[in-house]
Amino acid sequence: MTHRGLTGAVLYAKDLQRLVEFYSAVARLDIQSVQKGFAVLGREPSQLVIVQIPKRIADSIDISTPPERRDDTPVKLVFSVEDIASVRNTAAEQGGAMNAIEHEWKFEGARVCDGHDPEGNIFQIRQAD
Repeated sequence: MTHRGLTGAVLYAKDLQRLVEFYSAVARLDIQSVQKGFAVLGREPSQLVIVQIPKRIADSIDISTPPERRDDTPVKLVFSVEDIASVRNTAAEQGGAMNAIEHEWKFEGARVCDGHDPEGNIFQIRQAD
């Protein structure tokens, strides 16, 4: 039987290795492969592919420290985690950040919190109740 539905997401990165390390640590995604220009994290049927932005474009992108949150994008990656508190610490250690605990909320039987990666991309984590 063929799997139908969303099978993954693609995220473009200025610093491929940094985002691979971030998402493998924060979302606990297994690194399946890292090749020239892209990496595959997670397992089928749901994988995250991180693609290196071409150098000529990447050179024109300035990532501040800390990164400016990119709130104007219409897409947000969502990851299921066991413990939001530990992810909050891991995100900070890896150059990103999670919103403070007072900004968590409930959604569909889970505790939810947004954060951003080292390049400012917004993501969400969900911890089942």
